[in-house]
Amino acid sequence: MSSVDLLLRGLGYNTLCTIGEGAYSKVKMATSIKYNCKVAIKVMDKRKFPAEYTMKFLPRELDILRKVRHPNIITAFEFIEISNGLHFTVMELCLTDLLQLLQNTGRLPDEKASSLFKQISKAIKYLHEHHVAHRDLKCENILITSDHNAKIADFSFGIMFPNGLNLCTTYCGSAAYASPEVLQCIPYDPKKYDIWSLGVILYIMVIGKMPFEESNLSALPKIQQEGVMFPEAVEVDAKCKSLIKEILQYNPNDRPDIFTLLNRDWLLAA
Repeated sequence: MSSVDLLLRGLGYNTLCTIGEGAYSKVKMATSIKYNCKVAIKVMDKRKFPAEYTMKFLPRELDILRKVRHPNIITAFEFIEISNGLHFTVMELCLTDLLQLLQNTGRLPDEKASSLFKQISKAIKYLHEHHVAHRDLKCENILITSDHNAKIADFSFGIMFPNGLNLCTTYCGSAAYASPEVLQCIPYDPKKYDIWSLGVILYIMVIGKMPFEESNLSALPKIQQEGVMFPEAVEVDAKCKSLIKEILQYNPNDRPDIFTLLNRDWLLAA
């Protein structure tokens, strides 16, 4: 048993296995005496973080997790700071994530895709209403519960803008889900960045692959500018196609905001 596992046991958490690993953290599944259930614990060693992450990104992430409460956003139960630099975030445990679900089942049928996407979109509506942008929406960060509901997780690149929206100049997130303006390092509206990423997620859900595939990142914005294409062999509801095209607009001003998106026919029928 590792020193981290022993430390967590002393805090009332019996670790079972590691269920995720990022650049600066691990996520462990554990049983909790306090909460009488299984939980997920994000383990972070601040001594290994770059200074910018420790000073800027981590405090933002923790601040957002403390403040947000929505049925489709992961719930954080407890934050534990250890004097040796370790930080534990205890969260609700989910069954899987959207990427693993799609890898196991293939593309989703229309009814399931619209139900999950509506849940994700409602969570983004809540965040944008509360002056928060996620900036790293991707299938891996959409967790799926045992009763097949969606939960947005991982606010490592989240940002709050309580005093009004300013354009961002931190070009973060995952390239495959990043909007053209982010890839080109153009100051961007973080909410419109979230909208673009939602479009990529929806395309993957109903088509089963990325909408724009290019290993050369410098060439990707040009492909995005040409517009999204749909394979003829895959049948997709016409209203869903229309929504994806509306979201994946090269010009961020042409993309709908989250309120408009949720009022489109395909989601109203979900």
